[in-house]
Amino acid sequence: MRLHIANGRLIDPAHGLDGQHDLYIAQGRVVAVGAAPDGFQADRRIDAGGLAVLPGLVDLSARVAQPGHAGFAPSELRAALAGGVTRLVLPPDAEGPPDEPTKVESLMRHAQAGQCAIHPLGAMTVGLAGETLTEMALLAQAGCIAFAQGENGVADTRVLWGAMRYASGLGRTLWLRPQDPWLARGASAASGAYAERLGLEGLPAQAETVALHTIFELQRATGARVHLARLSTAAGLELLRAARREGLPVTADVSMNSLHLTDVDIGFFDTNHHLNPPLRGQRDRDAIQAALADGTVDALCSDHTPVDARGKAEPFAASTPGATGLELLLSLALKWARDSRRPVGEALARVTAGPAAVLAAVAPHIGPCGHLGVDAPADLCLADLDAEWMVMPASLHSRSVRTPFAGMMLPGRVRATVVGGQPAWETPV
Repeated sequence: MRLHIANGRLIDPAHGLDGQHDLYIAQGRVVAVGAAPDGFQADRRIDAGGLAVLPGLVDLSARVAQPGHAGFAPSELRAALAGGVTRLVLPPDAEGPPDEPTKVESLMRHAQAGQCAIHPLGAMTVGLAGETLTEMALLAQAGCIAFAQGENGVADTRVLWGAMRYASGLGRTLWLRPQDPWLARGASAASGAYAERLGLEGLPAQAETVALHTIFELQRATGARVHLARLSTAAGLELLRAARREGLPVTADVSMNSLHLTDVDIGFFDTNHHLNPPLRGQRDRDAIQAALADGTVDALCSDHTPVDARGKAEPFAASTPGATGLELLLSLALKWARDSRRPVGEALARVTAGPAAVLAAVAPHIGPCGHLGVDAPADLCLADLDAEWMVMPASLHSRSVRTPFAGMMLPGRVRATVVGGQPAWETPV
């Protein structure tokens, strides 16, 4: 299909564009920006007057299975498209983790049936929490872009050492959530006065910093590339800054939940605020905002984790951590820009060009994404940046409607999403 997207405000952070430019698309790619190519005849003209034309969002952490099941839930892919997200990285799920090539191939078949580009992370060990390394080379051949160990961290340092050596030899990346599993055992909230007041077991900041010291020390010995997922502490971000100054091959993301919320938002045991990593104090939130602004952190992710009503109906400590997020990622990036008085393009870069650069470093074979330059994949969304909407759980498309942002007014609303040059989503009027 040949598309002509006319009269829109094109914002492409990767190319420093922010202005009214028409976009021309053919054979699934951008063929021109501004003036039409010679002989171009559009099959469909989309009038984007009053709307922003943005690169499709790239989300570095989104789970798309139904709660308690392995595989894909179509509802979660619809939620991604409704949120303008066109590319997803899938952490290894505890249900049927991708620790064998056949499991990865099954994931990739599901991905081909959906319209979002899906990039699975392979399990580092058999069974996700084991001591035997997976056949990373075979998992990479099957489609895994990097290797991860789930939410609980790596208990056996020797296993992590072996995984780094293996991944480094393959030229692949480890995708790690830095958390010491022993310090994290039993924790359901961040350590501090508020957790003590509620009587909740706290997760100390040292759970992150101890894990980071170990990761960086093993990096120095092996040369392995590492992506750090969802950093949450001021102390951890300072260690990341030092590692980047040192020249270690490391990238990082943070969760949109940690960007906006703190531990006091838990209120009176609101399980919608039971998240992993847990919400921390204001000093940590301020440090996350600063690190995102100065580029220490590369990307903002949704950390979309569908949890059903049963999982949130338990007492806080026993409830399932997680929240829906795919449909909120754009709005929460814009809210950060508005609240911190930062340029819109800078905030959009953290959900487009920034995560795309991480993918380019981790898996250059997947090709470019996150921008709208000539010959780029025609993955984009049209958004009303001036719209204000209330987060009403019943109106979300995810199978899970649990979110700590329920009832909040947020800026920006996706009106349409295009994937591979094909209209994939239009928000009902």
